[in-house]
Amino acid sequence: MQPIFVLVHSPSVGPSTWHPVAEHLTAAGYQVRVPSLLHIGAGAPPFWPRIVDAVRDDLRHVPAGSPVMLVAHSKAGLFLPTIRSGLDHPVTSSIFVDAALPARTGPTPVATPELLDFLRPMAVNGRLPRWTDWWDEAEVAPMFSDPLVRRTVVEEQPTLPLSYYEEHIPVPDGWDDHPCSYLLFGPPYDGLAAEARARGWAVAHLPGAHLHQIIDPAGTAQHLAELTTTT
Repeated sequence: MQPIFVLVHSPSVGPSTWHPVAEHLTAAGYQVRVPSLLHIGAGAPPFWPRIVDAVRDDLRHVPAGSPVMLVAHSKAGLFLPTIRSGLDHPVTSSIFVDAALPARTGPTPVATPELLDFLRPMAVNGRLPRWTDWWDEAEVAPMFSDPLVRRTVVEEQPTLPLSYYEEHIPVPDGWDDHPCSYLLFGPPYDGLAAEARARGWAVAHLPGAHLHQIIDPAGTAQHLAELTTTT
């Protein structure tokens, strides 16, 4: 039975960042799911159980014995261990795409102290602006080549609470006892790709900005398919 791709978007953006890749994988004959995490920032912390619930709920009509391949972009990488432990489906591989890495053991902070220092002055009544509003236009524009795609991604973004970035995510023991791999787009994630390589994972490089999966969905889909056969 061919595993199902489960493409998990960063909680800072939305599922549209994975839809073009999903279309290419579907055209190549794969089954694909793209869970939405857009409502995880509602209510009080902790937020990570809602991410696990969102992925599990998206797979509720998939038979429990069906294998899945977890693919996480950006901060979603921190949640793959808890997602895996919360599923009824066997996970055959995990792929981190320009993503943050969970700790080998112990809880992982969502944000570094430096990022929290950057974010706290932006918060209004405990809630942050949309992710693309954190940066100057010169930094945002290269991530989009299509004005319609940019509008879709920007309008879909949630305004997350600062408390989401202040939480720590539990890391179940032995979470990486299955094949894991890393797809790097570019800086500042090259150090994380090096860490993935140091962990013995397969690492591939598709040069681009942080949302390169919407610029080159065909190339991204091809790399994901190849990584599932090399891990």
